[in-house]
Amino acid sequence: MTQRLADRLLFFAVTKTGTVLGYVAGPDSEIAKEFKSEPTVSEHGVFAVIELPQSANNREVLLNELLRIYQLGWITSKRLDSIGNILPCRSPNCGGYTLEAELGITPNGYSEPDFMGWEVKQFGVKKFENIKSSVITLMTPEPTDGIYRTQGTEYFIKNYGYADKMGRKDRMNFGGVHKTGVRHHLTDLEMQLVGFDQQSGKIRNTNGRIALIDKNDNEAASWSFASMLLHWNRKHNKACYVPSLSETTGDRKYKYGNNIILGTGTDFQLFLGEMAKGNIYYDPGIKMENISTKPKIKKRSQFRIKSQFLPNLYKTNEIIDITNK
Repeated sequence: MTQRLADRLLFFAVTKTGTVLGYVAGPDSEIAKEFKSEPTVSEHGVFAVIELPQSANNREVLLNELLRIYQLGWITSKRLDSIGNILPCRSPNCGGYTLEAELGITPNGYSEPDFMGWEVKQFGVKKFENIKSSVITLMTPEPTDGIYRTQGTEYFIKNYGYADKMGRKDRMNFGGVHKTGVRHHLTDLEMQLVGFDQQSGKIRNTNGRIALIDKNDNEAASWSFASMLLHWNRKHNKACYVPSLSETTGDRKYKYGNNIILGTGTDFQLFLGEMAKGNIYYDPGIKMENISTKPKIKKRSQFRIKSQFLPNLYKTNEIIDITNK
């Protein structure tokens, strides 16, 4: 540490208790030589990642658990509460909750991977063979700035929302697919990537953000790159996508497939690159009911992608048949 030694290496790791350990080695040291000969090093941003045996085994544990769940066949819809109690789940988005319940994943407010270092996401399909034609929700972050934050969600919906299309009275919605550079016909807002250079694929502005802009150039809602980057890189460096079938007649049930998509090694600039192309889009499900009496608001901001574009988000992609691994 006290000399400008060329090719020196800094190793660091995090313990289970959150303590950071660091060690500096010279280029001719035994550990440096072993590192250079290590064939299984992956990348995470500017860092090289060494998979320790326990971390590598976590992948096998995950795949074994998904094989067990696949072999269960149809599973009655359910979810876990914050202390692990099994509860019934009756809403249309219970496919993810049911899979998480089988994996023992309880809901929490932390932006951390779901299962042993892996982010696990379920996505519905009509046939298990069609895993490249589904829509997957990647993130559901609330805006960090714009009128949505400064004036509140009710003001935002009244100014940019629209009357319910199914004719339900006393209700306004804010929804629809918003793609970069396209003004939405219902909300009259355009998604823009402020501070991102699409040509180079690089962030050029430290105050960069994903922004919804109205016709008067007001920022209706925005998500700072800093907040999105932190969430994306932390949650998605190792991601697992599991297809599911649903049975909605009678008791809701789910069945999970054997062809699993694994993505490892990501970067938020890859996410922005797919947004710039329109492959990732904003598709909110925000509504306000009982407008004339006591307004009730449901918030759900969603960034979504078609499964065929998932490989563009990761440096390493695999489709694994867990019955033949």
